[in-house]
Amino acid sequence: MKRGAAVTIAGSVAVAGLLALSLAAQRAPAAELSASDVVAKNVAARGGLDAWRKVGTMVWVGRVESAHAPSPSMPFALEQKRPNKTRLQIDAVGQKSLRVFDGSEGWKVLPATQGRPSVLPYTAQELESARTGHGIDGPLIDHAAKGNSVTLQSLDQLGSRKAYHLKVHLAKGGEEDVWVDTETHLELRYDRMVGDPAGGQRRISVTYADYHDVDGLKIPFLIETGGGQGTAPDRMRIDRVLLNAPLDDSVFANPAAARRRAAWPTIAPRASTSPAPSARPTAASAGTGVSAQ
Repeated sequence: MKRGAAVTIAGSVAVAGLLALSLAAQRAPAAELSASDVVAKNVAARGGLDAWRKVGTMVWVGRVESAHAPSPSMPFALEQKRPNKTRLQIDAVGQKSLRVFDGSEGWKVLPATQGRPSVLPYTAQELESARTGHGIDGPLIDHAAKGNSVTLQSLDQLGSRKAYHLKVHLAKGGEEDVWVDTETHLELRYDRMVGDPAGGQRRISVTYADYHDVDGLKIPFLIETGGGQGTAPDRMRIDRVLLNAPLDDSVFANPAAARRRAAWPTIAPRASTSPAPSARPTAASAGTGVSAQ
């Protein structure tokens, strides 16, 4: 072989090698980003840390759709206030159920039945789940300020989407999992372990889709829990979101207390016309039920 031909062949091999490395890098973006990078892109995609810190209260109005409920579509209103107060009211066939958490204690008002009090305290398992909730922000925004740390586990395929699999290590103990879309950098799925009445643990998987822009913040307007094995997931379809509504702490007090709820603007449910990205993940296969926590 002539020397010139050998050089040409060697050069071609080198170029092919560089091309292969370039394509491999495109196929494996997880190797290009750290956990901190993924979290930073997620926070930016959702509107930025400063914008989220300015949100003191958030109200969702929409519908709960569940095959396990007395009505297939039930109006709901979820009120949230920092740091971790929630009030979820669901109307089902003229009957209202209510779940309230004041940041420390929780109560539930179920449709009246003979021999059962109208207001019940949260069970130990419900309290644990509520107290470890992430409030308005979710698990990634401001995680360091909450004492939590995040590690990057892998690059996974969720339906038609690729996602960064993050592990959130909680300051209070335990771990949670979050999947962030590699293109939109928005959350696709969130898993956590919760206690069950038998004293064991079960995994709850929640998927997020149909993100809309609300005053500069990206919020999912479709939240699915459960599904798989021939079972339809429970869905929360959000029609309207209100930021920084005037919610007094009495809104989150024990419903049995003789207190008058502070007034806040009535929100008529309506469909949002905000544009949404194409990421629409398949419902997770584990976990059941839709709740405020």
